[in-house]
Amino acid sequence: MTRPAVLVIGPYPPGDIELLEASYQVRRLWEADDKTSFLREHGSTIRAIATRGDLGVSGELIAALPRLEMIGIYGVGVDGVDLAACRARSVKVSNTPDVLTGDVADLALALMLAFARDIAKGDRYVRDGTWGDKGNMPLSTRLYGKRAGIVGLGRIGKAVAKRAAAFDMPISYFGRSAQPDQPYTYVKSLTDLAARTDYLIATLAGGAGTAKLISADVLKALGPKGVFINVARGSVVDEAALLEALERKAIAGAALDVFLNEPKINPRFIALDNVVLIPHVGSATRETRAAMGQLMRDNIAAHFAGKPLLTPVT
Repeated sequence: MTRPAVLVIGPYPPGDIELLEASYQVRRLWEADDKTSFLREHGSTIRAIATRGDLGVSGELIAALPRLEMIGIYGVGVDGVDLAACRARSVKVSNTPDVLTGDVADLALALMLAFARDIAKGDRYVRDGTWGDKGNMPLSTRLYGKRAGIVGLGRIGKAVAKRAAAFDMPISYFGRSAQPDQPYTYVKSLTDLAARTDYLIATLAGGAGTAKLISADVLKALGPKGVFINVARGSVVDEAALLEALERKAIAGAALDVFLNEPKINPRFIALDNVVLIPHVGSATRETRAAMGQLMRDNIAAHFAGKPLLTPVT
């Protein structure tokens, strides 16, 4: 029996492609010099797409694949996939939730600690010899006991809250509605949440519905002692307003794992001394990436076996 053809949009960690190739005819789109010609040659055979959350799948690509049946996303974010086009074509979509929740939540706390305790600055202080030349660093600030405000109390938001609680942080949150089963304080207004917290932590999904939700007004409410943490998507914050607030010291700073236009981020970030910047590594541990790859493959296998998707989006 002919193995189903699967279009892979971009590279995965070592081993994941080989495991896909063991079961499917894998077509590596990212290696094609002329993608239009590649799709013209192979498009009529493709029955599934394997993609990443940051790469997504456009409506144009879906239209170019007449036999497409399902899309397996390696990641939790679905904002890069044209879901309307999928629904119109009855194309099934899966993602990999839960398996990355703990890592992203860990990283949110790591960013908070890195900012509060000047971890990156301290590393440079030792490496460049400043400690030996000038003595001890200036004092930093504590994290425990500070007020945490979580924007989006979903899977990751709850995991962040659980970890923040271990630091004796009072926790409030903003979302579409209150969650009475949660022991945290619900705040109906995002600007009110920002005004009452020291660390405003974005953990919500990306997409049109959350674009620029962290606005200039929210950052103003956060104020000169407040810190913005983003482990969600670059799109959830008005990046121009964030840069202006950072440059004017209208907020104390930010620690960011995600940006607009990754990986070619706005160079204004690089010049700032009140930010911690890391390259979108929220789920980037060997353990979690292996689990993500397995779950993506399990969803594709379930589809071709005629079974329900394990973690369906559509």
